[in-house]
Amino acid sequence: MRRTKTADLVPGMILADDVYSYDRTVMILPKGSVLSDKSITRLAFYSILQVLVEDEQIGLSQKEEEPSYAERLRQTPAFQKFQQEFEGEAENFKEQINDVVKHNRPLDVESMMSPVYALVNESTGPSNVFDMLHSLRQYDDATYVHCINVALICSCLAKWMRLSEEEILTATQAGLLHDIGKLLIPGEIITKPSKLTEDEYHIVQTHPKQGYDILKTLPINEHIKYATLMHHERCDGSGYPLKLTGEKIDPVAKIVAIADVYDATTSARVYRGPQCPFVAIALFENEGLQKYDTRAIMTFLSNVVNTYLLNRVRLNNGIEGDIVFINPDHLSRPTIKAGNSYIDLAQNPELSIEMIV
Repeated sequence: MRRTKTADLVPGMILADDVYSYDRTVMILPKGSVLSDKSITRLAFYSILQVLVEDEQIGLSQKEEEPSYAERLRQTPAFQKFQQEFEGEAENFKEQINDVVKHNRPLDVESMMSPVYALVNESTGPSNVFDMLHSLRQYDDATYVHCINVALICSCLAKWMRLSEEEILTATQAGLLHDIGKLLIPGEIITKPSKLTEDEYHIVQTHPKQGYDILKTLPINEHIKYATLMHHERCDGSGYPLKLTGEKIDPVAKIVAIADVYDATTSARVYRGPQCPFVAIALFENEGLQKYDTRAIMTFLSNVVNTYLLNRVRLNNGIEGDIVFINPDHLSRPTIKAGNSYIDLAQNPELSIEMIV
């Protein structure tokens, strides 16, 4: 039996003790659970830093995967153009933001944002944005790429919420700048491939305040500054750095928080490839409704799930089929058409979507 950081868990490890939320009101996983990608993500979602695991672990078989939907999309001219512009924007953003943080150059938000707006406009709508982002998941989750992803997702969510053009613009800008404080965290911590020490973890948690300190005196919208400070706050008070609740959290920060978690959950990790979007949707639906703004999270979930309608998916039992109906009461559990059969995942709790193919 040994104590292991959540960041170092891999599928096949066995829990040696029950795992509860910090307030002991929710049993997250029982003793004896064999960890999977989904259960490790669940632990991270509850901000569990470490758990007890048995010395032995189970080897999980790896299925040989056929070319995925994302891989097929990558062959299209539209995607290749989007990818080229995305990579150019990532490099441009990296140069400009480092000039601001490390060389005290003026922050030109409009210049920095123009390529991001071009990426939004290049897509035919929010559904297309999510298709493109899902197909870009081979990138490492670097701060620069993550910030662009979050900006694009914030733009989509703000539009779905029917906010004004000015508010959509602010949310997109806030998404792009939300993690600026991470550039002041030592690179050896941000990119460390092994487990973080307790001290290193606390250093990472300072990035919202450090980001706010960079922006607080600059002539930009106050919501952008507060979103940088508050994007890890949660409506139930379980976030950081200020443990704010409900109405005390800036409304733009609430949008950025959802986009940030969705992108992080569906990004690659050292021990696995990108998580299926339905893993993130299920976590939000089952465990996030107390943590996030009700209007924002319900708007996000009901719309993002529809971006995957008619996509072909593989279930955890190996069956493949097309998503043909979204269950409004269980958004992460749609109906799948496999051949001549229809599988309602809401009526089959033992089944789940494993991947988009």
